[in-house]
Amino acid sequence: MSQLRIPATYIRGGTSKGVFFLQHDLPEQAQVPGAARDNLLLRVIGSPDPYGKQIDGMGGATSSTSKTVIISKSSQADHDVDYLFGQVSIDKAFVDWSGNCGNLSAAVGGFAISKGLVSADKIPANGVCTVRIWQVNIQKTIIAHVPVSNGEVQEIGDFELDGVTFPAAEVQLEFIDPADEGEGDAGGAMFPTGNLIDDLNVPGVGVLKATLINAGIPTIFVNAQDIGYTGTELQDAINGDNQALAMFETIRAHGAVKMGLIKDPSEAAVRQHTPKVAFVSAPKDYISSSGKQVSAAAIDLLVRALSMGKLHHAMMGTAAVAIGTAAAIPGTLVNLAAGGGHRSAVKFGHPSGTLRVGAEATQQNGQWQVKRAIMSRSARVLMEGWIRVPGDI
Repeated sequence: MSQLRIPATYIRGGTSKGVFFLQHDLPEQAQVPGAARDNLLLRVIGSPDPYGKQIDGMGGATSSTSKTVIISKSSQADHDVDYLFGQVSIDKAFVDWSGNCGNLSAAVGGFAISKGLVSADKIPANGVCTVRIWQVNIQKTIIAHVPVSNGEVQEIGDFELDGVTFPAAEVQLEFIDPADEGEGDAGGAMFPTGNLIDDLNVPGVGVLKATLINAGIPTIFVNAQDIGYTGTELQDAINGDNQALAMFETIRAHGAVKMGLIKDPSEAAVRQHTPKVAFVSAPKDYISSSGKQVSAAAIDLLVRALSMGKLHHAMMGTAAVAIGTAAAIPGTLVNLAAGGGHRSAVKFGHPSGTLRVGAEATQQNGQWQVKRAIMSRSARVLMEGWIRVPGDI
């Protein structure tokens, strides 16, 4: 049996990496939702892998590197491209389509320009190209400001992003109207329960104060001290502790029910990508994973977040949007950890260093609204060519 040969590009976006495809380059049966597409992407990444290493695929055995992206000319008015994100499970046979990847969003604009999906008259010879992206998973607009040099995407620069070893060109992202429309009976608002802080009853843990928010990605925020942490933890402190990971998954499952995303906690097992769970704390001095000293005076708060069942090595881009949005709304746990009051931007500490994200919140008819959240990332093409997968997939 021969292997299929599919055009693909391997790109780092923010602190993530993923395999990018043009929709029309996929085998016909994989151009539409369904088992054929999921099976193809699972095999591309090397999942499911009981060894948890993804040796026989393009995945890197972490949630940050087990990702796929499908791009097409946009079907939406006033948009350049449609961006569909698939989070591939490492050890299970499923692809989660329930949310966006904010980090890989930084790579979408450059990919679209390089593949001819952006009108030539929009691309300056030198300057910044504005690419309007329709994020298919969450039905939201993202605007990417992509640097261009000599008519081509500029990837090299001096912008430093904690969690990424080498500097690159800065890509500013605007997440327009980032509050999710919601799902299920509790959906339809930024705060699906109607509360800035809820009492979340978690079996085996107790009642936790939690901020449940749909912005960027559905996220459950709890206080670090309420679950026995300081907020300065790095990956090894949590990812090697099976009891801690089980606790976070229980929090996530019961928070998802309270948010109306699922009806029973058991359903969380097949919805790994959303919601996220994160814990917050007031600023403290700590040493990042790279050995860099982070001073409490240099940040507004500490945040640690879990992705696909593990503590993230930096911060998911979509969770950063949730952090910025929640910080802008007085009275949320995130806002209180940052000192309270009205804020249009926060700089938070994560395991790899710091990140700044801005959001402007307003209240209309008793409902909080955020029109946009803004942050900077970078992106770089690592490899382009053809993916090979067995022909019977």
